[in-house]
Amino acid sequence: MMSLAILFGFGLVLSGVAIRIGIPLSQQLGVVDQPGGHKLHDHSTPFVGGVGVFVALLGTLALTGALPGMDSAAVQWQAVALGATVMFFTGLVDDIHHLSFRIRFVIQAVVALVMVLGGGVVLFDLGYLAFGHKLELGFLAIPFTVFATIGVINALNMIDGIDGLSGSVSLVTLFLLTLVAFSGGAYGYAVLAVGVLGGVAGFLYFNMRYWSHRRARVFLGDNGSMLLGFLFAWLLIALSQEPVRVIRPVTALWLFSIPLMDTLGVMLRRLWLGKSPFRPDRHHLHHLFIRAGFRVQDIVYAIALVHLTLGLIGIAGLRMGVPGIWMLAAYLVVFAGYFYLIVRPWRFVPVLRRVHTFLGLTSPDTRGVFLGNCDLNGALDLIAGIASEMKSRDDYQLHVYQAEREGRQDRYVYAVLEVLNEDTETSVGEIKGLVEKLKRRFKGKAGIRVRQFLIRNSANDRRVGSKHITQDFRSIDRRSKHHKKLIHSAHGISQPMAVMA
Repeated sequence: MMSLAILFGFGLVLSGVAIRIGIPLSQQLGVVDQPGGHKLHDHSTPFVGGVGVFVALLGTLALTGALPGMDSAAVQWQAVALGATVMFFTGLVDDIHHLSFRIRFVIQAVVALVMVLGGGVVLFDLGYLAFGHKLELGFLAIPFTVFATIGVINALNMIDGIDGLSGSVSLVTLFLLTLVAFSGGAYGYAVLAVGVLGGVAGFLYFNMRYWSHRRARVFLGDNGSMLLGFLFAWLLIALSQEPVRVIRPVTALWLFSIPLMDTLGVMLRRLWLGKSPFRPDRHHLHHLFIRAGFRVQDIVYAIALVHLTLGLIGIAGLRMGVPGIWMLAAYLVVFAGYFYLIVRPWRFVPVLRRVHTFLGLTSPDTRGVFLGNCDLNGALDLIAGIASEMKSRDDYQLHVYQAEREGRQDRYVYAVLEVLNEDTETSVGEIKGLVEKLKRRFKGKAGIRVRQFLIRNSANDRRVGSKHITQDFRSIDRRSKHHKKLIHSAHGISQPMAVMA
């Protein structure tokens, strides 16, 4: 275990150094992702994440020859290096020149044959799925292996849609593969997996959003996603077949659950709607989380946790001796449930919104704090409390409104406190703390409720989610300009607060 920890650190350092060097070079070579189209980012970002993983892989393979007992696998490691190199450079060319999917598929098929013929890794059987008998593939073994390899490569590529997602899912998968390989005595594959695990961790340092890092500094790119997809195909097939066989083929589905389910689900949905399965859209799982108001980092944590849970279920089924046919049936039930949700996003997105609210998470569309509702007598307490809390700040804008209740004669007062900050991510983080402070200040006072104030649009309005919604839903907004009157405003500490007539 100590040697694996050292190898992980070795891959981590190699990846970090390679990416650090690659960032300035990427600008000169044009290996940069530009914003626009269906992309969610708004900054030019280098495609050098795969460089770190590739260098970590080559470093790991170079070390395997010096480790005891690894020299017998030299030919196989050469095949790994060859296939990985072809995938990396194919992805790199695709990042720059945008290859057609047909060209990518042909090259991926050739690399799969390198795995089959050079590495001897073939999907000979699917396990004991035929009424207790092993389901042999026979003459279909090589074609099925090529098909499966292409599927895994593109599955990982298709979920690479937001900062940190593909890297985090890859990190979880590699961790689980290391676990099963080491515990099953497949030490050569454990070494390979943990070295690449370090490379992915080094990439995530530059790709994840955390603390002061409000956006990705590098992307994985097709060069990284195709490389990792190829390595996953190799590891999953090799570990599920003789002579290694430390997992069953059905276990591999659980270890690669999220990329596989998301890709198959989205492609089936496109076919269901009569569209090309290769046409990009915004109906992946992470897109539904975005529509529900989750921040990118929260989406990554949630999906990685689900992926880890499903992987552990697969391993638990293996360890407990649950028949493969039952584990396959369970996986298909999970996939059917997932497909049902993405086919009907107008039902799933509102559920995610309620989960978001229940967990008290902050939305990326948060721009301030909404405080309401109190009667006219409580308006002065409301204004004074906000002024006291914001007395040391000059980056806010406050508007207090008097509004009429729909169909009633009585009136109420509410306030909108906006935080003015060009860095949206920083602002969102500050607002979460501000909401908690204001909740404590107004707890039990005049029935004032405090929550986040969001940009009002059809993407995050909580009444939107039904397929029957009409485009004039704003006309019934009780806080529209026809039912409210501004009675007070203030802008930071530069202007005194005064109640308007």
